Amino acid sequence: MLDIGLLVRVHVDALIVAQNHMGVCDAIRRITPVGKLAAMSAPHLPKVAGIDPEVPVSTHHPAPLTEVPGPPGPFIQDRLAGWVSDLTTLHELTERLAGTNTLDGALNELLQAGAALVGARRGLLVLEPASGEGPSVTLGLGLSHAELGHIETVPRAATALGRVLDGLPDTADGVTSPDLLGEQDLDPRHREVAVRLGYAASYALPLASEAAGRLGAAVWLYDEPAEPAQKQRHLAGLYARYATEHLARLIELERARADVAAVAEELLPSRLPRIPGVQLAARHRTGPRGGGDWYDALPLPDRTLGLAVGSVGGSGPSAMAAMGRLRASLRAYAVMEGEDPVAVLSDLELLLRLTEPARTTTALFAYCEPAARKVVLAGAGHTPPLVLGERRCEFVETTLSAPLGMLACWEAPSVEFSPAPGETVLLYTDGLLRRTGDAMDRAFARLHSAAASVPKSDRHDPAAVADHVLRTMLPDGLDRSDSAEDVVILAAHFD
Repeated sequence: MLDIGLLVRVHVDALIVAQNHMGVCDAIRRITPVGKLAAMSAPHLPKVAGIDPEVPVSTHHPAPLTEVPGPPGPFIQDRLAGWVSDLTTLHELTERLAGTNTLDGALNELLQAGAALVGARRGLLVLEPASGEGPSVTLGLGLSHAELGHIETVPRAATALGRVLDGLPDTADGVTSPDLLGEQDLDPRHREVAVRLGYAASYALPLASEAAGRLGAAVWLYDEPAEPAQKQRHLAGLYARYATEHLARLIELERARADVAAVAEELLPSRLPRIPGVQLAARHRTGPRGGGDWYDALPLPDRTLGLAVGSVGGSGPSAMAAMGRLRASLRAYAVMEGEDPVAVLSDLELLLRLTEPARTTTALFAYCEPAARKVVLAGAGHTPPLVLGERRCEFVETTLSAPLGMLACWEAPSVEFSPAPGETVLLYTDGLLRRTGDAMDRAFARLHSAAASVPKSDRHDPAAVADHVLRTMLPDGLDRSDSAEDVVILAAHFD
């Protein structure tokens, strides 16, 4: 970040030194004879290590000057005040930009701050990395989507923004168009759009730096013929260079998050199976560092169905890889002995203990017979399912058990229950509860309330049930960057 405090101190020190130097010179002139002063101003031979070879070393110490320089004059004071004000403004704007942690937030802040620095009311920003890597974004300030569409119909080479985006040599320091409608060679379409939207001048600035390269450009629009002053252009350039570095970091972070999400999705089912008598829906969001929460739904012989959710301890690529291995192993065990959920989880625990002894995981596996509306499940340290229907909304009573990998030998009794026609069974991971920020008992109560509040018209649709629960539990959305918890919901609606 720009060290504005250091810049302020440098300017203040420079002004004080300049003022003191002027005072000292005035004092010297008042106490030194004219002839002596002329001799002092004559050319000298080069000095070595600060010593003048023409002047002999003297042991005489001159008396101190009797006149003390006065305070800075009005001109110096005005310039100092202006510098301090400009640098303070720049410091505040960069602080606000540094506080943004999403790309959209940073782009909006950049547009607004740039408009304040150059004295414009409207603007347009295009994020278009020259490397071709990263998102392409077009954002307007004070411009509707229709108005942005009108601007995009102007040939790119006919606008200052387009020339900056193309990286033409004469656009490195920005392009000022103080009177667009007065330009004789203005593109006819550009003139038509400028008249329709009511802008008469523009100032375009590249978003580029030596380290980040060219990321895009921004242009600010004036309602009347105008142009920013030299000082405004200087401050806007400083701000744009810092903003470019900040945007480059956010773009890299967004790219990393997208890669993590893509890998996580590839490790999960690409689609849910269709089994007569049951409808399925799943919702999954991976934390910014990537996590180990997973779900699965696989068809088994005789039109039965296996449902599973689990959570691997830790985060990052290691947890994601372990999640993929465990999910694949559980699928194999479920195909061989899915009608016995305890045996499935026992085999998974043994594999975990032998191959990854330092890893712990929670898991829940349910064997479903939709035709008979029968569910047999076993859980290992996992959160209990929730059943939602016309006459009930309650958690399934499961046996208390430790997570897989924590005991020398895992085995817990299974639980059997029968969902009524029209009821939905919700399987989920504890990330849904932890993302609320509440204590676990309050989070469970919140989940129960969210499920109970699902409108009756939506209870036949498992996707609508899952979405309602998520909106109620997490009103700020699933994509909050301040939470590292994964979220998984697997909903099964029995006809």
